[in-house]
Amino acid sequence: MNRHHNHGHAYVVSRHKEVGRLKWVLTITLVFMVAEIVGGFFSRSLALLADAGHMFTDVAALSLSLFAMRLAQRPPSKTKTFGYVRLEILAALINGATLLVIAGFILVEAWQRLRSPVEINGIMMLSIAILGLGVNVVGAALLRSHAHDNLNVRGAYLHVLGDLLGSVGTIVAGVIILTTGWTPADPIISVVIALLILFGAWKLVREAAEVLLEAVPTHVDMDVVLNALRSIEGLDEVHDVHVWTLTSGFVALSAHGVIDDPARHTSILDEIRARMAEYDIAHITFQIEMRAVYQIPSSGSEP
Repeated sequence: MNRHHNHGHAYVVSRHKEVGRLKWVLTITLVFMVAEIVGGFFSRSLALLADAGHMFTDVAALSLSLFAMRLAQRPPSKTKTFGYVRLEILAALINGATLLVIAGFILVEAWQRLRSPVEINGIMMLSIAILGLGVNVVGAALLRSHAHDNLNVRGAYLHVLGDLLGSVGTIVAGVIILTTGWTPADPIISVVIALLILFGAWKLVREAAEVLLEAVPTHVDMDVVLNALRSIEGLDEVHDVHVWTLTSGFVALSAHGVIDDPARHTSILDEIRARMAEYDIAHITFQIEMRAVYQIPSSGSEP
């Protein structure tokens, strides 16, 4: 038994709006990331370069969201029966690993700057950082309305929100340098931004690995799921239960169960579908075994 989703007109319109907003935010963020890299190079501001690195996380997250939405529209094939949805997870894993390297580079460079301070153009650094803050505010505002309903968009929104904090940090460093001339503020703020990148990247890598290992989703309690299945009247010997994430927001379940009354076959499957919907399990494969056919003794349910 499989439960499939039929996407109506409202869904298509909503997804079209999400794609449009993601494109706008991606374009704005990408252009300004390049501006920060150039500005950081000429102003010799590591904080600005670090913020550009953090903004790269936004570009990667936005690109990943768009990539996933586009590929999700491709139909399954004979060789790819689930379609291309897992490419989202592979891209996330590669993206996270790259960000870990970038964060490591920023930390090493910050240590070298603390040991050997360099002159920094505080005015250029501050000006570009203020513009970057504006870009992040616009990006967060565009994605916020869709972040509550779509996990894919929510991930991109949280990246932009995190980068907004990075821009604030760069502004703080610029103000300190302009008012006090204390240049160590730049690498110190860079360390904070690098730690933000490390936190986000590690979480991304860990979650991608969990999906690829087909671990039980964190929001699903297997004991609760098993109890829900075992409580269905007429369903016995529930076993070989597996729950995993196919891609972001798409949880699947497969299981076997034994029934005595063939006439209840359809009603039991309907009850299973209804119970699993409570746990956001979208794809269900449940094999019904007839006790009379398999001569299975009644000995209680086992996972």
